[in-house]
Amino acid sequence: MQYQAQADFLKDKVILITGAGDGLGQAAARAYAAHGATVVLLGRTIKKLEKTYDEIVEAGHPEPAIYPLNLEGATPKDYVELADTLKQQFGHLHGLLHSAAILGVSTPIQQHDIEVWYKVMQVNLNAPFIMTQALLPLLRETENSRIIFTTDDKSSAYWGAYGISKDATTSFMKVLADEMDTESQPVQVNALNPGAVRTQMRVRAFPGEDPNTIPLTDEVMPTYLYVMSDDCKEIGQTILAQE
Repeated sequence: MQYQAQADFLKDKVILITGAGDGLGQAAARAYAAHGATVVLLGRTIKKLEKTYDEIVEAGHPEPAIYPLNLEGATPKDYVELADTLKQQFGHLHGLLHSAAILGVSTPIQQHDIEVWYKVMQVNLNAPFIMTQALLPLLRETENSRIIFTTDDKSSAYWGAYGISKDATTSFMKVLADEMDTESQPVQVNALNPGAVRTQMRVRAFPGEDPNTIPLTDEVMPTYLYVMSDDCKEIGQTILAQE
């Protein structure tokens, strides 16, 4: 999608991005900040989050915030504390981008490691659910707020927990979008499928692939900007970054 966003269309908006330390989450954080947003960088590795922070500040964009959180081990209390911190520090939340995910292993279901299964489901499905539930009150207090889930189409052999978690995320998005559509102060809910993008996860999933044939993360950012814009009117849809 070749969406042309206005220069400061996210000015004064606060957007939380999970997995903001690298890959698509990092690219989205830079893109949102470049268009005026104050981004909250959430991730597991502080060093990676600090790198994203430094890149945004050095570019002259609004100073972001760093919120370290390991989604694999986070408890419901941790998400309540996240919501409370955002409420106290910013007073509102305009956008939530669920970008964090782990790949797990490529293996037949019959041989799938149970511990790996739990880890993938915790990060890719359970964490977005609990975080969304905790942040919905804050999002509902903000006009034209948005939740974007990151999905993938991997419903085929050997994709295991990753493929199933992404299908489940799509179903979760549709249920939530339908519920929000009945609210007096709804939150716009959609999913974004970035397609094949040059990330470290992609390299692990397709080690024999020529990376030069795969788009860079910045190349799909127009769609990431679109789904956070007032121009996006879709509700409960999966929007493809590469059509």
